[in-house]
Order: sequence, then C-alpha cells, then structure tokens
Amino acid sequence: MAAMVERYVYLLKGSWPRLVELAYWPTMQIILWGFLSEYLVGHSSYLARASGILLAAVLLWDVMFRGQLGVSVVFFEELYSRNLGHLFASPLRAYELAGALAIISFLRTVIGVGVAAYFASLFYHFAIWRMGWVFVAFFFNLLVMGWSIGLLVAGLVLRYGLGAENLAWAAVFAIAPVSGIYYPITILPHWLQIVAHWLPAAYVFMGLRALLFHHVVASGLLWHAAWLNLFGLSVGTGAFLYTFRDARLHGRLLNLGE
Repeated sequence: MAAMVERYVYLLKGSWPRLVELAYWPTMQIILWGFLSEYLVGHSSYLARASGILLAAVLLWDVMFRGQLGVSVVFFEELYSRNLGHLFASPLRAYELAGALAIISFLRTVIGVGVAAYFASLFYHFAIWRMGWVFVAFFFNLLVMGWSIGLLVAGLVLRYGLGAENLAWAAVFAIAPVSGIYYPITILPHWLQIVAHWLPAAYVFMGLRALLFHHVVASGLLWHAAWLNLFGLSVGTGAFLYTFRDARLHGRLLNLGE
C-alpha cells in the first residue's frame, strides 16, 4: 500500500494537469452557479421564463460537451489500447484521423443530444427542433467549437502523455462560466467579458436568448460565432498536426503513457 501511495504521489508531482484537477471541479462549480445566482437575484422576472431557456441552454451546451469528448475520448481509446502505432503503419495520415474523429464525434453527439431532446419534449413539452434552421446553426457552431477543443486536447496528450488526459473533461468546464450559458455575459467582470467575446459559444447563447425572449434571429451573432470557429478549428487542427509530427519524430506514438 505504501508503495502504491508513493507511486501516485510521483504521478501527481510529475503531472501539472493532475495537480490542477484537484482544485478544479469545486472551483468551477462555485464560479458558475455563483454568477447565475447573482443574475437571478436582480432579475426575478427571468424565473417566469427560465424553463424553456434553461432547457435549451442545457441541450445546446451538451452539444459542445459531447462534440469535444467525441474527438478526445475516442482518440484516447487508441492510446489506451496501444493501437496508434498500428494505425499509422497503414497509409493513414494524421489529418485523415482528425477528420474521422470529427465524423464520429458528430454521430455520437446526434445520438446523445437527440435522446436528451426527446425526453425534454416528452416530459417538459419543450421541442428544441421547432427553432428550425436557427437550431441547426446553433448546433454546428457549438459542435465545431467542441472539435477545436478536442483536437487541441489530443495534441496536448501527444505532447505530454496520458497524464494530460484530464484536460478533456476540464477544458469544456473551464470556459463554461464565461460562455454565458445560463446568464448574459454582462454579469461577468469586465475582464472576463473580454475573454467571453473571443468564444463562439458566448455568441450562440446570446443568440438563443434573443430568439426565445425577443423572438429575434440575431444572424450577426451567428456569423460572428462562425468566424471565430473557423479560427479556432484552424488552431486546434494545426496544434494536433504539429504535435503528431513531433511525437512521430521523437518516437512517442508507440510508447505514450503516464
């Protein structure tokens, strides 16, 4: 038992992502729900309309969450099984793997969110698909943002090993408080509002509130999110391809571990 404890201590000391995770979850919960509480205290009328907006926000946020995990976790499974070296003994290219991960992420997201949307309609009489093409725009903006984060996390694992895999879970929740999922980003401190304006998700949820509260399709917000997503996907893909090439040159594809 003492030897196992010592082993885990060494893993923590040698992996900064593991150390960050120890304080991460309780901190993020306090920040996220703290901002929501502050907003609801000063806007009691919001409660009367909260059911639809909160259900829509939860469903749409799950799109990005599932999209990101659909890329990163599927990639991790190749590492767990030590299959990455076998895959790249074939003519498979790194960008083809990234494309395949995006496709399987889309399928997993459609299944996961589709079931959740069905139960939302069954139990709460809230059918998110009634938004029509606007819902499709919301969906793909958040899905692509999830792909960007997933590829970036996969790149970090290629660089730092499986000790960084916890970032797959932490990455999405790290940006949740500044994405304005359940509250407008105007409730945030000014410096966090600047951060939020660089996140496509913030524009998606601003557009969601404009649609449900004011019955206005804010196409400008959706286009802004799309341009940011184009930039983010380029960064995520570039990081993945760069770290993959570095891992191949240094022989890490066959021995990625803790």
